[in-house]
This record gives sequence, structure tokens and C-alpha cells, in this order.
Amino acid sequence: MAGARRLELGEALALGSGWRHACHALLYAPDPGMLFGRIPLRYAILMQMRFDGRLGFPGGFVDTQDRGLEDGLNRELREELGEAAAAFRVERTDYRSSHVGSGPRVVAHFYAKRLTLEQLLAVEAGATRAKDHGLEVLGLVRVPLYTLRDGVGGLPTFLENSFIGSAREQLLEALQDLGLLQSGSISGLKIPAHH
Repeated sequence: MAGARRLELGEALALGSGWRHACHALLYAPDPGMLFGRIPLRYAILMQMRFDGRLGFPGGFVDTQDRGLEDGLNRELREELGEAAAAFRVERTDYRSSHVGSGPRVVAHFYAKRLTLEQLLAVEAGATRAKDHGLEVLGLVRVPLYTLRDGVGGLPTFLENSFIGSAREQLLEALQDLGLLQSGSISGLKIPAHH
């Protein structure tokens, strides 16, 4: 990840009290839908438009009263996504990576949680009633996992948006590692360079 150093989880947790920990989760579900009756959606992946106009994943800082990273992340998910997030729990087995940047003493932990489509639809339906909706979170968006015939529309255009921190790189890494793209590889896409 550009400007970030990857850490093992144990190393990240041993950094000491001067460090803050932020946890974010990519939530996804298999989606049998078809766009225009011909383009398979394959998976629904949620991101959010943040208060600063950038795209990111739901989550946030883990408080000292949280019993651990996952407890803090699940609390943040309920605050940002609403009560439908209480129907599932992000666990340590959903953990993907930890990174530190060159800025303030913050460790970013990233998770990916597979949901059922019904769970994901419930999150979307209830998100506007969440505590942080309209404040920290301006709305949810789905990531288009297809590329239109013009070779630009869909995922390549989506990736031209402004992302917070390492969210863009985390998305691309998760798409590749979880096999969420049709080809299973992002190498064939015309992916714009990070701005």
C-alpha cells in the first residue's frame, strides 16, 4: 500500500499505548443479479461515502472501553450501518491486514466479512436510520465489479474516485485475494493510477 507499512497483527498490537487502532470492514455477499439483464453482478460489496467526501469502508477507531479490535469494529458497524449490523459479527477469522502510515501514530486494521445477500440488503435498507447517518456517513455505495464494453465504465471509473487512506488498495487487494472478480484477477483491468 502506498506510503504504508504492513505489520503482522501481533506486531501491531504490541506497539504500545501511544498508538491508536482503527478497524474497517469490507462487507460483501454473493449477488445473482444481472445489470441490464446481461451483465452478472456476482457480488455486492459495500463502501460508504464519508463526511469528507471520500470513499471508505465502514468502521472507525477502537475505544479503550472496547474489549478488543473486533468488539470495537462491531460497535462502529452498528453506529454507522444501523441495527442490521447486529445480525452478524466480524470475527478475528475475518481479519486481512494491518498497516501503519507515515502520519500520526495510527494502525489501520482491515477485515472482510462475507454476508448473505439478505443480511447485506438489510444493512442497506436500515443504514439511513443509523446513529451516524448524515454525520460521519453520507451514504452507502456498491462497488461495480464489472467493466462495460467501453473498457472504462464500471470498476475502472469507480477507482477514479477519492478514497480515504489505504481504502482503494485494500479494495483491490481483497478483490484479488477473495476471487471476487469474474476472471479472479485485476491484472486485465485498466486501473487508473492512485491520485
